[in-house]
Amino acid sequence: MAKQRQRRSAQFKFQVALEALKEQKTLGQLASEYQVHPAQITQWKKHVLDGGTGLFEQQRAREQREQSAREAELFEQIGRLKMELEWLKKKVDRFG
Repeated sequence: MAKQRQRRSAQFKFQVALEALKEQKTLGQLASEYQVHPAQITQWKKHVLDGGTGLFEQQRAREQREQSAREAELFEQIGRLKMELEWLKKKVDRFG
């Protein structure tokens, strides 16, 4: 019977990769401590190094999307308020 593949969380992978980047323990020590193959640790470490700048860029891109969504909502509200103001001015001119 084949052994079922374990699925590791992103947080676990990141933690193991950070431990490997610290280089306080050997890959063999980390592998036995976390019950993961040393090649897998090397792969996770490389993934963190390659995507290191991307982590911060993704955060910035998300903040920019949120900012533009807020701006669009505010511009929509401004337009609606301008239309209401013009309508009220016309009504006041008729009766005043």
